[in-house]
Amino acid sequence: MASNGSDPVLLRPRSAAPLGSTASTGLKIVVVGGFGVGKTTLVGAVSEIRPLTTEETMTRAGEGVDDPSLVGSKRSTTVAFDFGRITLDERNVLYLFGAPGQERFWFLWDRLFSGALGAVVLVDTRRLEESWYAIDRLEQHGTPFVVARNNFGPPAHDLAEVRAALDLPEHVPLLDCDARERASGKQVLIGLVRHIQQLAAEAYEETP
Repeated sequence: MASNGSDPVLLRPRSAAPLGSTASTGLKIVVVGGFGVGKTTLVGAVSEIRPLTTEETMTRAGEGVDDPSLVGSKRSTTVAFDFGRITLDERNVLYLFGAPGQERFWFLWDRLFSGALGAVVLVDTRRLEESWYAIDRLEQHGTPFVVARNNFGPPAHDLAEVRAALDLPEHVPLLDCDARERASGKQVLIGLVRHIQQLAAEAYEETP
């Protein structure tokens, strides 16, 4: 998916350049979701730098704890978080944090949510139940979020079915993406920013 002309900053070429000395404002977005839904892939696809990952090889110690049966050839897993960066302009930088998906690491999520501008909940339609906890925690934390259906393969459910299954309010955007594609991932980030702007505008209108 290509960006429209109003958001060219999110489509800059990937660069290995260090962060500019004029950068003064860091904006934080968190990518959450169940085990193996593509969070590391999404962060890596959109980051302008080689992302920092905490991937470890899956071993027999995880048998009976992590279920790899629906994640194909997955051989590694995030054990802390993934980190990427997008420079918006000379002063503003977007930092991306991919949260670990396994239940035993969920205690890290609240700390990752702290100070976040918003979040992306990445879902696999074959395992929608793994998204409920992420949505519940974000709602309790008061963090704005969008939900993105990751299409690694043919989706098992259409968007209307996904919204119904997740009991997702109509005001929460539900988007399509392919976490492997940079332009597709950035469209999700653009959708999140627009959602945050809409919420801010509505809150301003309600202010006495």
